[in-house]
Amino acid sequence: MILVFGGTTEGRKAVEVLEEGGSPYFYSTKTGEQDITLQHGVRIDGALDEAAMMHFCTEHGIRMIVDAAHPFAALLHQTIAKTASALSLPVVRFERIYPPCDPAITWIDDYTQIPHDIHSLLATTGVQSISKLKPLAADGISIFYRILNRPSSIALALKQGATQAQLCYYDDPNDIPVQADAILLKESGLSGGFTEKVVAAKACGMRVIAIKRPEQPKSFIVVDGPYGLRRMVEKLLPEFYPLHSGLTTGTCATAAAVAACIRLTSGEMPAEVPVMLPNGETIHVAVSYGDDYVACIKEAGDDPDVTNGIEFRAQVTESDHFEILGGEGVGRFTLPGFDYPPGEAAINKAPREMIRQNLERLKMEDGRLKIVISVPQGAEIARRTFNPRLGIEGGISIIGVSGIVKPFSEEAFVDSIRKCMTVAKASQSARVVINSGGKSERFVKALYPELPQQAFVEYGNYIGETLKIAHELDIRSITLGVMIGKAVKLAAGHLDTHSKRATMDKAFISEMLHEAHCDIDISDITLAREIWERLSPEQQQDFADVIISHCAAYCQPLLPNGELTILLIADDGTILPLSPAHQPVPSRS
Repeated sequence: MILVFGGTTEGRKAVEVLEEGGSPYFYSTKTGEQDITLQHGVRIDGALDEAAMMHFCTEHGIRMIVDAAHPFAALLHQTIAKTASALSLPVVRFERIYPPCDPAITWIDDYTQIPHDIHSLLATTGVQSISKLKPLAADGISIFYRILNRPSSIALALKQGATQAQLCYYDDPNDIPVQADAILLKESGLSGGFTEKVVAAKACGMRVIAIKRPEQPKSFIVVDGPYGLRRMVEKLLPEFYPLHSGLTTGTCATAAAVAACIRLTSGEMPAEVPVMLPNGETIHVAVSYGDDYVACIKEAGDDPDVTNGIEFRAQVTESDHFEILGGEGVGRFTLPGFDYPPGEAAINKAPREMIRQNLERLKMEDGRLKIVISVPQGAEIARRTFNPRLGIEGGISIIGVSGIVKPFSEEAFVDSIRKCMTVAKASQSARVVINSGGKSERFVKALYPELPQQAFVEYGNYIGETLKIAHELDIRSITLGVMIGKAVKLAAGHLDTHSKRATMDKAFISEMLHEAHCDIDISDITLAREIWERLSPEQQQDFADVIISHCAAYCQPLLPNGELTILLIADDGTILPLSPAHQPVPSRS
């Protein structure tokens, strides 16, 4: 079991990460006032001292603690550290991301260091700090306390000696409700709105005084985002997630490039290097070193990825300008529709930007470097990917939007559909044909011999998402080829036909058979194709008309500006379009 200490934005993100595992955990807050929904977690509220925390962890078999509490909850952090040490539990600190220190800000370590050369101060440090700020009044400094406008906060503020006249409230964290000489902030990080508060205060001409965040216990394992948290849980408690995440090819290329630059500039060769992902968080990725390159081994987790275990290399040399090139095993674009024109290395925009941003952090982005990414096994591996169909020749492509691959990720699959649809549109084909897979595509291709290979796109189970993409890309003519097993699910309104989300509805199928005047008993069937086998050729045509009519009712609205042709495909390759009176029929040559 995992015990999470939250009550913060990071706590909410931790819940989202842990919910993906479907395993039980505990979520603890001090006040119980955070509005949060748990499906697999159990909520506990109220402060825990060391004895209570020890008892809880022992009683409930806690094997790991996630500290996602506020960075200034120093007492809680120390209590967690002592408990974890006594029980030999790992602690993952879900830290916030902090902007670089602004030299225009007056940085202090605690409340005693607040400058006294001001006449008025707006304190945004919370009701618990009121007693610590009262001594400033003795020096004639007017203090205003910006707090949450809720009864519990107001009551606590008054109890600590504040007056009603000193209290001010806000609906937006960036509001400046009163004008004062200075504003007092805590270094609360990006999620705490620190940057926005500083900007708002400076716009009002206020001096900004910030209390530095306290250091976390050295024993904590620090992550600063959801992907890092998931990967650390996978490492420490492998059984928590049924399937594990992996790294994109873009992350591997970036890690190799970062390590190569570190070696070039300092001679150091760390076993792991920090890689900032597109969402701003940083993870650490293992690398190895060759004579003139740095390598990163692709880790796909439990995603069925043909690139799993292969080596991504980066060579970095000085140049007269900054450039990222593709070497051995990295394909080249030969068709329009990608981030870069034909002839360019198949390194997409997101990984190029990842490499650039990470080298910028090393102060190397403007260092006039030539970075060559290569994949020794790339040409061989590419033959088992969609690349030949997409017009990417000579190797694999370096891709990845998030930097992390979630196993069997819907997002990743839909993203691949989008890429294929973009290429299909760029091919200027008069029609795009979408199919569930290779089998249905073989059958439908015979109807459209004039179309290029790029005009045929696999949707897997994501029929609805594929049609939405077609509309977004303004593709006007679509043929949807669908096997009968998926067709009966689609006819019932299931735009995602995966077996986890849609099952064969015999009652609905019986209604469609009745509508087609094919009254046969299907109570003993287990597969949709068994229905087909019991129908005569005439009944098959009538049943196909009804199925496609129902499918069109759900699909056509997703393509409001386009022409949609739906073809029903039987297992033997028989294709039954509706009659011309009902829907467009593809031309046959």
